[in-house]
Amino acid sequence: MSDQRIKGQETEVLIVSKGQALDSITDVRSFEVTVKTDIIEQGYLGEKTNRYDEIFNGVSGRMDLHFENQSIFDLFADVVNRAKRKEPDTRINIKTTLNYPNGQRPRVQINDCFFGSFPISFGSRADYGSVTVEFAASDFRVITS
Repeated sequence: MSDQRIKGQETEVLIVSKGQALDSITDVRSFEVTVKTDIIEQGYLGEKTNRYDEIFNGVSGRMDLHFENQSIFDLFADVVNRAKRKEPDTRINIKTTLNYPNGQRPRVQINDCFFGSFPISFGSRADYGSVTVEFAASDFRVITS
C-alpha cells in the first residue's frame, strides 16, 4: 500500500481539563498548531559569512469549534478560574491523533496549554454558533506507534 496524504477526516482532537476528557467538545471545524522557532544570526570579524542557530519558543495554535451543548463553557470556566488564581493548579492539555491511511497513528500531545480570548460568533440565523480558541504552550510531545 502506498503512503497517502492525511486529511482532516483522519484527525481527532481532544481537550483534557483537570484530567478529564471533554468528550462533548467534538465539533472541531479547523485545528492548527505552530512549532515556534526563531533563527539567530550572528556575524563575526574575520569571517566571510554569518553563523546561524535557532531557538525553540514553544507551540501555539488555534481551533475553530461549533458547539452543540454547554460543555464549552466548562472549558471557559476552567481557564478563567486558573487565570484568576482560584484554581491555579488546573492543567488543560490538547491531544490530536493522526490516523494515516497506512496504519500509522502518531499522537501529538500539547500539555499545559494557556489560552487567549474566546470569541463566540453567530454569523446569521442559518449559521451554527462557533468559537475560536487560541492557545500556547511551552512544549509538545509526539508519541508514535
